[in-house]
Amino acid sequence: MTVQVKKCTLEDLQTLQEISIDTFNSAFKEQNSPENMKVYLEKAFNLKQLEKELSNISSQFFFVYFNNEVAGYLKVNTDEAEVGQESIEIERIYLKTNYQKHGLGKLLINKAVEIAQQLGNKKIWLGVWEKNENAIAFYKKMGFVQTGSHSFYLGDEEQTDYIMTKTLS
Repeated sequence: MTVQVKKCTLEDLQTLQEISIDTFNSAFKEQNSPENMKVYLEKAFNLKQLEKELSNISSQFFFVYFNNEVAGYLKVNTDEAEVGQESIEIERIYLKTNYQKHGLGKLLINKAVEIAQQLGNKKIWLGVWEKNENAIAFYKKMGFVQTGSHSFYLGDEEQTDYIMTKTLS
């Protein structure tokens, strides 16, 4: 078994789009309308949008590979201050369903911790849908605590994301 985390580049754009759509669909299609899913997927994961995000110097994307297959990805924003200065945001962390429960999510969280520490940040924060119980339990296990909430729009539906924060030692 080989596991590797690799930073994404513009050459990875197509693969990033594929895994973004695949993992978001798997995570949320059962609880949301097809119309709202379609609107969100087309807006968030079109090639132009992903290229813009990949080109942003304040954002970094990483693939996690399991036996040379892309199993998931991480997006970290280093210039996000919703929970105060000296913090970074995990905007996206997704794994394909068949790669969950193999320690890959922990590996990606640890990558975010490494980035935060290299930048001298004291906190990592993320938003997680209030109905995503598995993710909330995972984040708690990884040392995150709920510190607030904010609105997230999926198509025309307003949803609530919990803000969860991890203080680094």
